[in-house]
Amino acid sequence: MSVISPSAFAELKAMSGDELINELIDAFLEEAPNMLAAMQAALAVHDVDAFRRNAHSLKSNAETFGATALAAIARELEVMARAGSIEVGDRLERLLVACREASDALRGMRA
Repeated sequence: MSVISPSAFAELKAMSGDELINELIDAFLEEAPNMLAAMQAALAVHDVDAFRRNAHSLKSNAETFGATALAAIARELEVMARAGSIEVGDRLERLLVACREASDALRGMRA
């Protein structure tokens, strides 16, 4: 199974074209590590709202590209935070791995 949904990526690329798809990929590659770092910082100080906002943003960005595993973990963390809990267990580590895998895949998909 592909880390990035081929059909979702193809649809996005068809709508945006090569230049914009490269810009979107570059933006993801730049912003995703910042969102992950913000989530880790929010977790350290128990800032549930900042954690939720960054999980939401990461989920939305992942969904844009069809990075379904990444989006699913981010969604789970967002829902937890919305309920007031950031007892994440190993989910943050799984999120980091999924983000790294999606980033690696996207680097190889630049037009």
